[in-house]
Amino acid sequence: MVGAARSGVALALHLTAEGQKVRVVDRKPAADLQSTLSQMPSGVDLQLGGYDARALEGVDIVYASPGVPWDSDLLNDARAKGIKVSSEIDLFLKLCKGTVVGITGTNGKTTTTALTGAVLSAGPRPVVVGGNIGDTVLDRVDEIRLEHFVVLELSSFQLESVDKPHLHAGVVLNITPDHLDRHRTMERYVDLKARAIEGADYAVLNGRDEIVRGLASRASGQVVWFDQHQPLPPMPLPGRHNMENALAAAAVGRIAGLPDDAINEAIRSFRGVEHRLELVGEWAGVRWYNDSKATNPDAGRVALNAFPGAPVILIAGGYGSDFDLHDWTADVLANTEAVILIGASADKLAEELRSHPKVVRAQNLEEAVSTAAGLARLGSVVLLSPAYKSFDMFKDFEDRGNQFKELVRKRFAA
Repeated sequence: MVGAARSGVALALHLTAEGQKVRVVDRKPAADLQSTLSQMPSGVDLQLGGYDARALEGVDIVYASPGVPWDSDLLNDARAKGIKVSSEIDLFLKLCKGTVVGITGTNGKTTTTALTGAVLSAGPRPVVVGGNIGDTVLDRVDEIRLEHFVVLELSSFQLESVDKPHLHAGVVLNITPDHLDRHRTMERYVDLKARAIEGADYAVLNGRDEIVRGLASRASGQVVWFDQHQPLPPMPLPGRHNMENALAAAAVGRIAGLPDDAINEAIRSFRGVEHRLELVGEWAGVRWYNDSKATNPDAGRVALNAFPGAPVILIAGGYGSDFDLHDWTADVLANTEAVILIGASADKLAEELRSHPKVVRAQNLEEAVSTAAGLARLGSVVLLSPAYKSFDMFKDFEDRGNQFKELVRKRFAA
C-alpha cells in the first residue's frame, strides 16, 4: 500500500484479517504518522521516510491512497510490471453488498453526503455514511448487508482509482475547476466526475450547472434533475448552495421511496457539517463561522454569498496556485466590510483586492482572530473561508478549522 493515512489503515486491517501479507510505504517519516501508525495491525512491513521501485518486490497488488497521484512513478512502475493497481474505495465497492449512493462535485459534497445519510435514515433501512467525508468504509464492509443504504462522498481522486463503478444513484452537484495541478486538464477532471453516473441506475444531476447539465448524455440510467425537485425542502442552513444540497438529498430520498414529509423533517432537523459554514457561536451580537473546508475560490464564493446584507469580516488565504480569482474577488468586494489575509497567498490576494477599502494582513490565525474581534460590531459575521488549501500553515483543513474554533471559544466562551 502506498500511503499510511486513514485509508491505508483501513486497508491494512482488512487485508491482514484476510490473512494477506501487507507492506505499507510512505514518504513521510514515522514521526509525522504517529496517529495512524498506532492503529496499524502488527506484522505490517513499514517502509517510511521514502521509497523507490524496490517497494514493489514480491508484491501482487498495489493499493494507493487518494493523495497519491494516479500517474505517479511507483504506480506506473507497478503497471509496467503487470501488477494491478487499486484503492480502498475500489475494493470496498467490489465487496459491498448494500445499495450505494455516490455523491460528487467540486463543492458541497460533504454537506450533501451527511444530509443524504440523514434523509435515508428517516426510512426503514439501515444507513452507512463514509468515503471522502472522513470515515473509511472498508473497515465496516463485513457489517453491511443487502438492506443497507451506503452513502459515499467521492472525490475526483477516489473516482480516478475505481475500476468501472456501478452505483445505484450517482449525484453530481456542480463542476468548477479544481485539482488541475493533479488532473492537468478540465476535460480530465470532468471525465472523472462523470464516472459517478456512467454506470449508475440513477444519475441525479444539477440542471442549474452548465457542465453538469452536459453530462446527461453520458448517463447509463434514468436522469433525475434534482434542481426541479418539489416540494422545496425547509433547509435550516444559510445560503442558496445549501438549498441545492438539500434538493439533491431530497431527490435521493424520493428515489428510495421515502414520503415527502419524512424527507422534509430530516432536512429541517439537519444541523450541518463541521468546517462547512459551521456556526462556532455568537457573542455580543457577532456570529463567528468556520468554513475551513472552503479550499478553493469557488467554495469560498459559496460562503460569501450566504449572508446577504450582513457586514462580513472575512479571513482568507492559504496554500495553492493557478486559481482563477476573478469571480471570487468580485464577490469579496461586493459582500465584505473587511478582509484579513493570512498564509502563502496573502500577497497575491492583497494585490487582487487593492480596491477594497479595508484589507489587513495577519501573520497567523491567532492574530487574524484578534484583528477580526477588533473590527466586528453588532450584527457582524466573522467568516473563516480561506478559498485556499491549508498546507502552508496547517496539517489539513480540519486542523485549520479546529484551531480557529479553539481560538474563538478561548477568547469569548471563558
